[in-house]
Amino acid sequence: MARDRYLTISWNIHISDPEQDAKNDQTKGTPQHDKLFRLKPLLDTILIACKTHFHPRQHIAIDERMVATKAHTGMTQYMKAKPTKWGFKLFVLADSSNGYTVDFAIYTGKSQFSSGVGLAYDAVLSLVNPSFLGGGYELYVDNFYTSPKLFMDLFSMNIGACGTYRDNRRGCPRIENNSMKKKDERGTIRWIREGPLVFVKWMDSREVSICSTIHPAYEGATARRRFKGNDGKWVTRGVPCPQPIVEYNKHMGGVDLSDQLIQYYTIRHSTKRCPAVWCVGHCASCESPSRTLTGASIPAGRPKQAGLIWEKKLCSLQNH
Repeated sequence: MARDRYLTISWNIHISDPEQDAKNDQTKGTPQHDKLFRLKPLLDTILIACKTHFHPRQHIAIDERMVATKAHTGMTQYMKAKPTKWGFKLFVLADSSNGYTVDFAIYTGKSQFSSGVGLAYDAVLSLVNPSFLGGGYELYVDNFYTSPKLFMDLFSMNIGACGTYRDNRRGCPRIENNSMKKKDERGTIRWIREGPLVFVKWMDSREVSICSTIHPAYEGATARRRFKGNDGKWVTRGVPCPQPIVEYNKHMGGVDLSDQLIQYYTIRHSTKRCPAVWCVGHCASCESPSRTLTGASIPAGRPKQAGLIWEKKLCSLQNH
C-alpha cells in the first residue's frame, strides 16, 4: 500500500463509539474528561501488545519522548532541549539494553495526575507497575524525576533507582561537607549516605550530582580526561569516577535508543514503486512490434524519464 493511501485511510477511521464520545464531551472542563477518549481503544491495544510480546531485562530507563506535531489540540508541548521541539509529550519506560518501549503515558495536562506529590513522581509510578515487572529492577532517570521520596518508595517495592539530581530538590542534602568548590581538582568525589540513599558529587568539567539506592559511592573506576601539562601539551590520564555515574552513563540511554530506532522505520520515508515497463515496439496499444525494457536494462546514456526516451511510450503491464 502506498504511503499517501495509508494516510488517507487512517484519517477517516473512527475508533471509539460516537455515543460514548458525546458523553465524554459533556464532561469538558472537569477532571472526569478524557482528552484521549477517541483514541483509547487503539492506545489500549498498543500498550497491551508492548507488554505481551517482551518482558524487559534488569536495567530500565524513563524519559520523555516528543511526537512531532504543531496541531492546536491543547496537549501540544514545547521542549527546547529536544530535537523535536513541538509535539505531544510522552513519558516512556524503555529497556536500556535494546531500546524496547515497555510502557508509555501521554501527557494531557496537570489534571491527569492528582496525587499532589508532583508530576515527575506520578509519571514514574504510573509506568513502574510491580504487578507486571516484579522486583529486582534497576531504574535510571534524569534530574527531572529524581527525588529522595520517589527513590525510597521504589526501594520499598524492591526496585532500585539511580539518577542525577538538582541541589534545590526537596529532601536532598545541602550541608557544607558535601558541597563542591570551583577550585576543586577534576576527579574530586564527595558523598553522603542516608540509609539506602547515597548522594554523590563529582567534579568533572563541572559539578555533577547523582543519587542512587543501588551502587556504592566509589569502587575504583576511572574516566579518561585530557589535561594541559606545564609544557603546554595536552595529555590524557585517568581520574577517579563514582560508580553511580559509570552505571548511569551506561544504562540511561534506553529511551534515546528507542527514538533512534523509530526514526529508522518511520512511515514518512520515501517509498519505491515497481520498475516501469517501456514499450519500444508493436503492442496492442501502440500497434508496433513490442519488447520491454526495465529501468536497469535501458542502454546507458539515454534518459530514463517518461516522454524523453525518443518516442517510446510508457505502457502498463496489462497491455503487454
